[in-house]
Amino acid sequence: MGVVEVRRFNRLVTQRVGALQEDYLARGRPLGADRVLWEIGADGCDVRSLRARLDLDSGYLSRLLRSLERAGLVRVEPGATDARVRMARLTAAGAAEWKVLDERSDELAASILEPLSPAQQERLVAAMDEVTRLLTASMVRVEVVDPRLPVAQYCLTEYFAELGRRFDDGFDRGRSISADNDELTPPAGLLLVATLRSEPAGCGALKLHGPEPAEIKRMWVSPEARGLGLGRRLLTELEHAAAAHGAPAVRLETNRTLTEAIALYRTSGYQEVAPFNEEPYAHHWFQKPLTP
Repeated sequence: MGVVEVRRFNRLVTQRVGALQEDYLARGRPLGADRVLWEIGADGCDVRSLRARLDLDSGYLSRLLRSLERAGLVRVEPGATDARVRMARLTAAGAAEWKVLDERSDELAASILEPLSPAQQERLVAAMDEVTRLLTASMVRVEVVDPRLPVAQYCLTEYFAELGRRFDDGFDRGRSISADNDELTPPAGLLLVATLRSEPAGCGALKLHGPEPAEIKRMWVSPEARGLGLGRRLLTELEHAAAAHGAPAVRLETNRTLTEAIALYRTSGYQEVAPFNEEPYAHHWFQKPLTP
């Protein structure tokens, strides 16, 4: 559903912004090379991060960097603290070219808006903002990971830190009901981690109890990824995983200060029930039946 419309939109946008031209913004390079130059920026960028940020194949990125090096705009050198890390930096000519690209990009944006009435401009900018959010949401990847991996530990550490900031009396992990690494490793349970441009963006966990209801734990979304619907996506994928493992229902408990989480659970079909455990930080207990 919607594939035809998405393809039509893609064709129109690539034509309107000049992505099909070999001479993008009249600078003698295609869009891909200019985008790499832009992303390197004044502070430089390590090649691995650049590849993740632009979601480019390593071979293609290497070819783009070599072309920019030949043009005298970029230099690639070992990192200052780790020679295994390659850093891409702008030369003096590259910094000057970056400024030209910035000016030409402003001119292109103005040329798109100029033929439209003020009301049409507002509609277009609002629509672009909505499309940006939705396309960003579509770039988020969610997968089951080992809770011992660094990306998982980062998410869990941030989760605990946020609870500590938001709970009225802070948060002591030792007092809370456990959901340790072994409990979040199949077949006992699982941990979902969401990434955006290869950076951790959120997590959610499941403790499985055979024919008994599964427990949802460790729901967290990074501040940078909020507003993308990621919390609901994680919740839905945890429900699907619980159903696939034969759980008749999912349940969870939460603190009264987590108002946005409570709203998410209620609008996702969870019903408030009597306390089913003795979690000291909980004020609300929820449950939702699952369809096998």
